[in-house]
Amino acid sequence: MREEADEREVREEEDAAAAEAARIGGRSGMEGMDEAARAAAEHGGGEAEGFEEAEELLAEQASHGDSSVDPLRDAGEAEEERNPAVYGEADEVESTESDDDAES
Repeated sequence: MREEADEREVREEEDAAAAEAARIGGRSGMEGMDEAARAAAEHGGGEAEGFEEAEELLAEQASHGDSSVDPLRDAGEAEEERNPAVYGEADEVESTESDDDAES
């Protein structure tokens, strides 16, 4: 009798764990789609990781049809070049030995 109760409890726990695991990740919103169409849609619909969209955007911007992109206006400020005499490497390394070390 106790074994049946244990088995029933194990089954209930397994069912609860399976239900919880099924909820991980949430819903995609594509559950009602045909399985073949859903697989394609979930993995980009045949688009190679957005390459086609990026290529179209690049072509559009390069054709100067989009006035929102202006390389001269959007360019950052030019940096001043550093004077190598001021920011150059040291000619010699200073000693790290202290007066206490010399007395020993």
